[in-house]
Amino acid sequence: MPTLSVRPATLVDLPHLASLFDSYRQFYEQPPALEAATRFIRARMETGESTILVAEDTTATATATTSGPLGFCQLYPSFCSVEMAPIFVLYDLFVTPAARGTGAGKALLLAAHDHAAAQGAKRLDLTTAKTNHTAQALYKSLGWVRDEVFYAYNLRVKR
Repeated sequence: MPTLSVRPATLVDLPHLASLFDSYRQFYEQPPALEAATRFIRARMETGESTILVAEDTTATATATTSGPLGFCQLYPSFCSVEMAPIFVLYDLFVTPAARGTGAGKALLLAAHDHAAAQGAKRLDLTTAKTNHTAQALYKSLGWVRDEVFYAYNLRVKR
């Protein structure tokens, strides 16, 4: 089992992070788009619009630096009007297939919680595919509660 460390991503991580982000999008049935993924992640990092955390295997420092992060999560700051408080939306969470089962996903979720608490957020929100039972089990094991009261809707903006 690897020794895991979670830290905020920096622009030095961009090549590995963009590749992970592109793989995440493909998991959700989007076509590969590494250049666009790189631009998107770079923009989030440069503007400070999100916080991106990366999980690394620190068992062997030389290997960890050359192989890149095992996974990442991306948090977007928002607000809850009802609670009149800041929240974070954990929009992206991805662990490489080879690193699944190592605790990297759990470490990222715990670090996201710590980050939100340090920023004074009232809660974390996330959505996941109805078929992603593995992730749902992890969320439940960490105390996340599935919303049984509200439905989520979205609307494409026409241009």
